[in-house]
Amino acid sequence: MSRNHHHEGAGPSQRQLRVGELIRRSLSEVLARGDVHDPELNRLSITVGEVRTSPDLKIATAYVLPLGGKGADTVLKLLARNKAELRRQVGRRLGLKYTPDLRFQIDETFDRMDDTRRMMSQDAVRRDVDT
Repeated sequence: MSRNHHHEGAGPSQRQLRVGELIRRSLSEVLARGDVHDPELNRLSITVGEVRTSPDLKIATAYVLPLGGKGADTVLKLLARNKAELRRQVGRRLGLKYTPDLRFQIDETFDRMDDTRRMMSQDAVRRDVDT
């Protein structure tokens, strides 16, 4: 499923963007500090690239990537297994009245950035871009 919004035109509201970014930062902190009581999860280094919230702020989808991009399926399983505790930790940090339900997906944008970098590093492409 793509990260684009299904309804044409209207993008996320300022509030959605703000809450998404707050959740992203707080989730990154929780994961980096190993605040969850799961040694398997705490062993991993996970980047939270973006968090998108639904218009009603009931669901927050975190786009994550394990360090090096390996073991994505394992990461998603571990995050799902610890979803309730992660949500509790994020809610406590942010002091939100209602903390959105957390969903996790692998962040594909890093792959696309790597592809773009590879493409840009090809001599023929570099010549075309530099001229």
